[in-house]
Amino acid sequence: MPGHKTQPWWSTAVFYQVYPRSFADSNGDGVGDLDGLMARLGYLELLGVDALWINPITVSPMADHGYDVADPRDIDPLFGGLAAFERLIAAAHQRGIKVTMDVVPNHTSSAHPWFQAALAAAPGSATRDRYFFRDGAGPDGLLPPNNWESVFGGPAWTRVDEPDGTPGQWYLHLFDAEQPDLNWDHPDVFDDFEKTLRFWLERGVDGFRIDVAHGMAKPPGLPDSQVNEIRVLHHTDDDPRFNHPSVHAIHRNIRTVVNDYPGAVTVGEVWVTDNARWAEYLRSDELHLGFNFRLAQADFDAAAIHDAVQNSLTATSIENAIPTWTLANHDVGREVTRYGGGDKGLRRARAMAMLMLALPGAVFIYNGQELGLPDVDLPDAALQDPTWERSGHTERGRDRCRVPIPWSGVAPPFGFSASADTWLPIPTDWAALTVEKQRTDADSTLSFFHQMLELRRERAEFDGSGIEWLTAPRDALIFRRRGGGLVCALNASDRAMELPAGELMLASAPLVGGQLPPDAAAWLVSAH
Repeated sequence: MPGHKTQPWWSTAVFYQVYPRSFADSNGDGVGDLDGLMARLGYLELLGVDALWINPITVSPMADHGYDVADPRDIDPLFGGLAAFERLIAAAHQRGIKVTMDVVPNHTSSAHPWFQAALAAAPGSATRDRYFFRDGAGPDGLLPPNNWESVFGGPAWTRVDEPDGTPGQWYLHLFDAEQPDLNWDHPDVFDDFEKTLRFWLERGVDGFRIDVAHGMAKPPGLPDSQVNEIRVLHHTDDDPRFNHPSVHAIHRNIRTVVNDYPGAVTVGEVWVTDNARWAEYLRSDELHLGFNFRLAQADFDAAAIHDAVQNSLTATSIENAIPTWTLANHDVGREVTRYGGGDKGLRRARAMAMLMLALPGAVFIYNGQELGLPDVDLPDAALQDPTWERSGHTERGRDRCRVPIPWSGVAPPFGFSASADTWLPIPTDWAALTVEKQRTDADSTLSFFHQMLELRRERAEFDGSGIEWLTAPRDALIFRRRGGGLVCALNASDRAMELPAGELMLASAPLVGGQLPPDAAAWLVSAH
């Protein structure tokens, strides 16, 4: 953007999140891969994104689709191996697209050599101290060491058999049993993580999204949780499993490494609600960017949206940090469905995309969002998210928002793969949502996203680091970008509204009698 030449590239970037299993399959095995992504870079360049965030692609048994890492310094053959990733980085950079990748510092795979060595070692050994092995409670250690539960459901502890075959210690896993938590008090853990960061940075990676960035540090003694209600895939700020103050020393050490690579960025997944505690992760010597998920959690309601935006801006301002905005990702679910589904959900999703892209800071778009994809109601037999099994089939998990992208044609797999047997089934009614069909339709959601990103990139009205809320009708929002002059209006009411003064730049739906219809948004050039 014109006024941000002196700012870091990531301060205004549009990141495109690629869920690699579901983006494009080059070899016909039904699972997306890196060569498939590379073949579609032209699509992403035309769309107008600045950077990629690629979900985990390192070596993994795939118990949690790559978040169970067995070798953090190699690419899983499922995605094409290290050579494919090196080709992708070079090709993306040729097109001016940055590449960031997921790293998973909180835990490893149970197949990681460290954990396998720990299983073979005796209780109390230094090898086991890289993880959290503890004696059980109760008679003969039959009970878990504390009352912590897994984020995916069920206990956060699994008992192992000792090398002599007798029932032995328990190990901690805040996620799946195949994801044992690392003990960051052990010096080997950071030393190895530094090797991982430098390995990828030396190969041209432009930064990292840090998984569970608030979770690596555990309280001394691992005390019982006093939180009464534990929900699958959720936690609160007073949960001892997360957000322990000593996590900040870890982030300072990470930042010291990343600072050796000018331009590299770290983006933290920070599920912390309290603004002051959340902002601590964005101090000048910790993360560059931190996900604030309030906008993604807000209903399509003017008051809720206003509060989410204002809260996020207030939180980042505590440390003079750059805001980040997102409406969906591989964990949260697709906004078309959240906002009511069908045509109404799509209208609202388009309006919210306008609002998000009008805000100052960095923006994250989840693959398929630009096509207006909804969540998919998958059959039980197709579900693969570990939460489905661990919750006793009470939580259907996150597969609904991870269904492969429809590219072309009139029937599944819609050009995603040469195989009809895709890793998750693609619904037949997505024929109307393919890239091929939307690309030639000037009114499609894809064309709309292309217009928005082009305007955001080229127009000086998007300059300025803050917003000013303007007077708006009931159930509507209007704000102006300070320093740039862009005005964004969103109508969350059930009646058309007068547009604020200014020249119309773009609207998410056709005006009705010169007014903005319900479930729509507009950008205007300020008349002042």
